[in-house]
Amino acid sequence: MASHIELGKWGEELAADLLERKGMRILERDWRSGHRDIDIVARSADELVFVEVKTRESDAFGEPWKSVDWRKRKNILASINQYIRSRRIDMPFRFDIVSVTLSNPEQPQIEHIENVQLVSFGCYSR
Repeated sequence: MASHIELGKWGEELAADLLERKGMRILERDWRSGHRDIDIVARSADELVFVEVKTRESDAFGEPWKSVDWRKRKNILASINQYIRSRRIDMPFRFDIVSVTLSNPEQPQIEHIENVQLVSFGCYSR
């Protein structure tokens, strides 16, 4: 069984590979500014894509993407704003979640949820 950190890194590798196969260019991984972080920053043809990756060994406690609750989304929005300000970016952007479940490590389940609402007032929206 992998450590929590190793599991997360492996999930981020799978997510980055998936995004690249979809034609995106990975600009940054594990971007940090103080206590703020963004797992993956990618670029599609016409927009910047900020990606949160959630990896779980199983779905016993629900699908990984469901752990991105309103508090986490609020923090992610603050991180995105910090990134945009610090890089002086002026282009459209969206927020995606890549959910990775490793019930079967030979064939992990990967779900790419695009254009997730960042402020959802406590409800899960996709």
